[in-house]
Amino acid sequence: MAESRTGLPPFAIVVGVMLAAGAAGFWYLDRASNQPPPPPPPLTEEAKAYVRNLKLSDVDMSAHEDYFHRRLVEITGKIQNMGGRKLNLVEINCVFYDPYGQVVLRQRTPIVSAKAGGLAPGDTRPFRLPFDTIPDSWNNVMPRMVIARIDFE
Repeated sequence: MAESRTGLPPFAIVVGVMLAAGAAGFWYLDRASNQPPPPPPPLTEEAKAYVRNLKLSDVDMSAHEDYFHRRLVEITGKIQNMGGRKLNLVEINCVFYDPYGQVVLRQRTPIVSAKAGGLAPGDTRPFRLPFDTIPDSWNNVMPRMVIARIDFE
């Protein structure tokens, strides 16, 4: 007597396992993308002591409309390393305010990077910081610029 099998075909089992794995992967990635990014590292004590060796000069601000009719604000200037150490990274916080003194945008951005060769002792390097997401409530005054991170070689 022949015995009949009423189980699922192997193909259906493989497809079911793949669908379950795909759903679990989608759930994990969706959940991970909703997590806020970790806060940037704070300025170290060593970096705080070195800040006095960095000089920003010729800082200027201009604004114009880009191709999509959005306002683009650019801050240009120079940074000089008057200390004795080579720098791989310098980041600054640009803090924009409204007419009432309330912060409307705080953006951290690099002005020196290792990709661009860093900043050797005694060197001066120009920087350009474009901003296209400043809220309309901004008071149109130069933002406060604060050294936020220094990485040494």
